[in-house]
Amino acid sequence: MTGNVVLLGFALVGAPGFSIAASLAAIAAFGVGALVGGKVGSRFARNRGQLFSTAAAIQAVFLVSGVVLAALSTNPLTAGVRYSVIVVLTIAMGIQNAGARKLAVPDLTTTVLTMTITGVAADSHVAGGQGSKAARRLIAIAAMLLGAVIGATLVLHALIAYPLAIALVVTVFAAAASWMLARSSADWVREQ
Repeated sequence: MTGNVVLLGFALVGAPGFSIAASLAAIAAFGVGALVGGKVGSRFARNRGQLFSTAAAIQAVFLVSGVVLAALSTNPLTAGVRYSVIVVLTIAMGIQNAGARKLAVPDLTTTVLTMTITGVAADSHVAGGQGSKAARRLIAIAAMLLGAVIGATLVLHALIAYPLAIALVVTVFAAAASWMLARSSADWVREQ
């Protein structure tokens, strides 16, 4: 959403190629998704596995909508389809981010990669910190970069439905795996 706020700023001053309506739609829909994700987080706060699997399952419903819209549309997307895809995908993002916020897995951020990069240096022994946990943070950075490269390649050279379908499959797999694992009595499942 940081990008959408910046793009909204560009659009507000009339920069060509930027849309006030698209940015506002994305920000508003993200807020709706974050509200849904917050409700899921409150409901399943005591069981991290159930929280994750429920949030991911609800997110998958919105991803299915995005895949279907993209697969059934023309290329380029018409305005109506484009805004519908923006709304369903940013609702899914809001749910994901609210769930990630509640889970609070250290250094595995979905939106604040800047803080992860900052932590590599700022928390290092060289900077006087207790150690930066650089390996874990670098894995998170590399995962985001790899996802961006694969996603951009598919968007540029394939139908938009393909990267959305991949996101859907990964989300459904993660939801199913966490649902099965949430039934255990492992320490990670319980509220921290």
